[in-house]
Amino acid sequence: MSAPDTEPKKNNLALWIFIGLIAGMIAGTSLNYLTTPEFIKSYVGVAKYGNIIFLKFIKLIIGPLVLSTLVVGVAGIGDAGTVGRMSVKTIGWFIFASLMSLTLGLILCNIFQPGLDFQNQISSDAAATSLVATDSFTLDHFIEQLIPENIFVALSSHKMVLQIVVFSVLFGLATAAIGEKGKPIISAMDSLAHVMLKLTNMIMWVAPLAVFCAISIVIAEKGVGVMVEYGKLILLFYFALFILWSILLFLGFLFVKKRIWSLLRHIQEPLLLAFATASSESAYPKLLNQLERFGVNERIVSFVLPLGYSFNLDGSMMYMTFGSILIAQAYGVDLTITQQMTMLLVLMVTSKGIAAVPRASLVVIAATIAGFGIPEIGIALLLPIDQFLDMGRTATNVVGNAVATVAVSRMEGEEIHT
Repeated sequence: MSAPDTEPKKNNLALWIFIGLIAGMIAGTSLNYLTTPEFIKSYVGVAKYGNIIFLKFIKLIIGPLVLSTLVVGVAGIGDAGTVGRMSVKTIGWFIFASLMSLTLGLILCNIFQPGLDFQNQISSDAAATSLVATDSFTLDHFIEQLIPENIFVALSSHKMVLQIVVFSVLFGLATAAIGEKGKPIISAMDSLAHVMLKLTNMIMWVAPLAVFCAISIVIAEKGVGVMVEYGKLILLFYFALFILWSILLFLGFLFVKKRIWSLLRHIQEPLLLAFATASSESAYPKLLNQLERFGVNERIVSFVLPLGYSFNLDGSMMYMTFGSILIAQAYGVDLTITQQMTMLLVLMVTSKGIAAVPRASLVVIAATIAGFGIPEIGIALLLPIDQFLDMGRTATNVVGNAVATVAVSRMEGEEIHT
């Protein structure tokens, strides 16, 4: 499934989100210092609807978006099985890299517990409610939620995303297995996916309002000092990305030895472009060209890289773990290791195929945490700094896909002549 051309609008959206962030900080600081508690309470009562509207729109798109993109993606992978060993190696690498990124994020979140810094932004009533919801999450409950009895019922609730995932995977494989007869269905799903991507682009224009409301409410109630917590979160996330980069480059070193530094030099332009625009798509053409100039066979680049942009987003995987666990910690939701590992696997599967969606990670996080008794409104904690984190995770996606392409090339026995 090719992504619609939305780059100019996405850049404008990033600017408006940044403006919303700055305006929200100014408004919140002014309210905190210049108005009375009663006025702040009245303001919060009105401004909260910015978050509510955005969250409602996010819930609106989750079901059909996950269904259409996953069916198309899985159907394509089903056909790729006939391609042979390169498909197995490519998909195997993607699964390995995704699990590595998710696990690293899970470990760091449990060690540093960044969500605890945000507990003062969450009301005790909300935390208590979420705890009650999570206590009922058992193995029996998970199995019951895993298999859909009626896909239309599952699509009607954003809390049944796991059932949608299971149906989409099975439906995609079955559609691919019937060959030519399945192509009209895949085409219809691809069209639906593009419609949902367009709808998502439209909905994301509410994000600047949600950012303004979220940050202004927090600062108005808690004071400007609350931004210290956001600063700590940004530093921790980039520290996690630094570790992930180190692991990815080490894995690349195992395949190409010292030429890994030449690879970094070759991809520095698409890397900087991805960081500046927070868009993996903007860097794709240049990355494709630079990997071929590095010496990777054109046949392998053309096969691995497009799949990687849908199925191998290492930076986004890291972010989704951070976001989900942070919200759980902020709301006082005590997830067991089993629940955390289950969430990790759900995140990995749910995220596949929606890479082209602006702010896709927020959609995936909202879809996933609902099934674990964590309030989806918690994504408001991430909105004020999502743009800054998006830049780092997008650049990491570029590095991850470059290393994946080189790794598959070497596993195929291809020589790389820089």
